[in-house]
Amino acid sequence: MPRLTGRLVVASHNSGKVREIAALLAPLGVEAVSAASLSLPEPEETETTFGGNAALKARAAADASGLPALADDSGLEVFALGGDPGVYSARWAGPEKDFAAAMKRVQDELAARQTQDFSARFVCALALAEPGGGCDVFEGEARGQIVWPPRGDKGFGYDPMFQPDGHTRTFGEMSHDEKLPLTHRARAFEKLLSALR
Repeated sequence: MPRLTGRLVVASHNSGKVREIAALLAPLGVEAVSAASLSLPEPEETETTFGGNAALKARAAADASGLPALADDSGLEVFALGGDPGVYSARWAGPEKDFAAAMKRVQDELAARQTQDFSARFVCALALAEPGGGCDVFEGEARGQIVWPPRGDKGFGYDPMFQPDGHTRTFGEMSHDEKLPLTHRARAFEKLLSALR
């Protein structure tokens, strides 16, 4: 397990994700540098699990940068859709990253199944890799319900259609500071931090 000091590459080109991870790293005094700012290529996500894709991205960024790297693979699993979009969450948004279209597809597929089960979860796998070395993976989840129409313009991705359990507002209606402790990413991070201790 690498020690977290100095600079660490966040192996993502998604600015919303990088901001969330940087906020979670800030208390550790670690400087988060995005893969995009280092012009690192985005490896193709060829694994079939969140953990597999996170590890693939973390190893690629660590080896390319010579720095420890933290990668996240996360997505939305809708239980009535057999866990879709799952690891394909970003791909459902297409090359233009059109999450309005992706949310509509989720809703259309739920409607086609005529289901009353709108339960879902966000899953996050965090992988921490050393250059040329080991890689550890930590997984967290946030459970909730799919709502339609989407509500709120904060957050990113599927946030406006996900209402976490125990709350009346979607992630898209919550401020960054309200949402962050409730997220799948924060839960995965708690596991990573306890392993570092």
